[in-house]
Amino acid sequence: MAANYQKAYSEILENLSAGNMKKGFDSLSVLVNELQIGFYIDRCEELKQNYRLMLNYYIDGVTDPERKTVYNRLVAKMFVLACELREELSFRNSDYYEYQQKRYFPYRLRFSSYPDLFDALQYFYNQSKLITANNTLNDNSSEIKRLRRNFEQLLPDVFAIFWLTARFENKEKELFRQIMDKNYEGWIEKTLVVSALTLNLWRSFDEEKLMLLLDTCVHENQIVKQRALVGLCFVLARYDKFLMYFPAVRNRLVLLADDTHTLENFRNILIQIIATVETDKITKKLREEILPEVMKISPLLKDKLDAENMLKSDEWEEENPEWQDILEKSGVSDKLRELSELQMEGADVYMSTFSLLKNFPFFNEISNWFLPFDTQATVVNELFESDEKSVLSAFVGNNAMCNSDKYSFCLSILQMPEMQRSNLKQSFRMETEQLEEMARDEAVLTPDLASKNISKQYIQDLFRFFRLYPQHNAFADMFNTALTMHGSFLFDILADSSDLKSDIAEYYFLKSHYKQAISLYEELIAEHSPTASLYQKLGYSYQQTSQLDKALDAYLKADIIQPDDLWTLRKIALCYKLSGNYAKALEYYQHLDFLKPGQQNIQLQTGKCLVQLKRFKEALNLYFQLDNGNDPNIKIWRAISWCAFVSNNMAQADYYSQKVLEDAPMEHDFFNAGHIAWCMRKNSLAADLYLRSIKLNNDNFEQFRLNMLQDMPYLIANGLDEDELTLMMDELQFRL
Repeated sequence: MAANYQKAYSEILENLSAGNMKKGFDSLSVLVNELQIGFYIDRCEELKQNYRLMLNYYIDGVTDPERKTVYNRLVAKMFVLACELREELSFRNSDYYEYQQKRYFPYRLRFSSYPDLFDALQYFYNQSKLITANNTLNDNSSEIKRLRRNFEQLLPDVFAIFWLTARFENKEKELFRQIMDKNYEGWIEKTLVVSALTLNLWRSFDEEKLMLLLDTCVHENQIVKQRALVGLCFVLARYDKFLMYFPAVRNRLVLLADDTHTLENFRNILIQIIATVETDKITKKLREEILPEVMKISPLLKDKLDAENMLKSDEWEEENPEWQDILEKSGVSDKLRELSELQMEGADVYMSTFSLLKNFPFFNEISNWFLPFDTQATVVNELFESDEKSVLSAFVGNNAMCNSDKYSFCLSILQMPEMQRSNLKQSFRMETEQLEEMARDEAVLTPDLASKNISKQYIQDLFRFFRLYPQHNAFADMFNTALTMHGSFLFDILADSSDLKSDIAEYYFLKSHYKQAISLYEELIAEHSPTASLYQKLGYSYQQTSQLDKALDAYLKADIIQPDDLWTLRKIALCYKLSGNYAKALEYYQHLDFLKPGQQNIQLQTGKCLVQLKRFKEALNLYFQLDNGNDPNIKIWRAISWCAFVSNNMAQADYYSQKVLEDAPMEHDFFNAGHIAWCMRKNSLAADLYLRSIKLNNDNFEQFRLNMLQDMPYLIANGLDEDELTLMMDELQFRL
């Protein structure tokens, strides 16, 4: 049953996107018949009748200037109806975590009346003010803690209401208004409501709820605003294909994009969301590359430590340079340096570390994954009761960690014995001051840094939820949309009034997301007068995705705009060579040599083109010029040996082949050396060399046979008979 209605829902969206209304109605009828509720049957029939009426007017030739508007409204209403039907059927049938919670949450609320719930929230703030105003905080600390615990028990209820309620009635709207009111001081509740509303919309589209989320995008509180903007990006990406049918949404988005600061916020958020793709790569690198290597070298470091007498007073502070040598030789140092650079760029390097610290009971409550970090929270307040500055206050105030990780960090500290905890607080006193100074410097250099950090931390909180929450598999992953944000309805609106498209294209290009970069570079070229640099980057992106014809076309256009650019000419020559047009490749390599003579790599490529064109004597002369003895190059020796071989100069071929074999031979070097020995009638040596070639190629005899057949014309030209191939192949098979 579940599979049927889910399939029907997907078919409705697919047909509506493709403009196939008839099939869309057929699939919609499947959901309506499954549910058998008169309210939905009537709505479906009304929509169908309206569409049939519109079709009749069209067939009768009636001019209707409103036809497009009517059609769009019908699509919007069908989409909304499909979402409501799927939500209702899921509520009745699905065993997914969200729907289990939806069925029971009203019975778990501490207050059946929402006004009573809001009064209880206000009671916490009013009573806390009274106690503080009486200057008896120390005497009433236990009362403050009691009030705080009671308050925190209400937060999951607030979250559940706005996460799980299918349709917001007046009571939900009023509670939303009260909590979001600027005069209400409960900033924690505001942030949780935004997160809950985002999850609600992520589960099922609702234009009215989307309007509420848009309202919070202009909230006075920056934490609330940034969360709303982040949530908006994800929700709009999920329902992108249908947003064009909701003009009120578009109008609100245009107004949002009209504000310079909000536009910059969106730019930062989009880049940060795209950057989450790197988080999985970083986590994988840590788990599969760095940590195993560290484990391997740890015994070596231990041996070095044990070997040194570290207790000599005059050498106590001196570090052993061999430790660094061990790190350098293992490659760990380079990987750690790379991670450090990524962290400086703002990459999320803590995911792997803190993923191991999400098993505390605190994280069993779903709302706590979205809770902004607060030192007054009862689960961590014990660490911050003293006014004394410590590493803890600086560490949790630092922007490197997201809210979720800060809770993990503090909860893990609380597991330590008291003495160890005290030592930790004391040992980093100087680091505390340095962290605070860095934060001040960053704030001066980047005025919008606060909002940027808020959105970055919230995106990381979301990322951890969708990756680490015990029931995360029951949720559609928001971050599957990370690399499609640039194709969204929202992105088009934002790009109309800014350089956002070029900024995101550059980011994609720098992070090697070439497929996404291509789509944006093509749009930029269509919309503006293209530069040589733009065509170069487009060409390189095509090249990296193995679209050589398109890459060549882009490079040629870059060459027209900016002629004789050496980088562009090299890429044009490369594309011609890879596509098998060696004559054109040779033309460009020779032009490069004319523009900047003496480049060994260009001359080597020129020689390769001459070889492919079977102009062996010209290639041989070129390679002899390069083999001047001052800079031994095994690539040149290989080339000379082969050119001499196909030119019937066995003595010369053998001389250079031996130089290659004495240096750093590869599988093909033994293969070519076998050719030379065979043509010189050293049959046993040839068999030995061929055998070594086969062994280096994982005993792939079939590949060896194909290579032999390909080179047979050269072997025959050097005096071998065709029937000798059979004899040599049989001998090698016996040896194998």
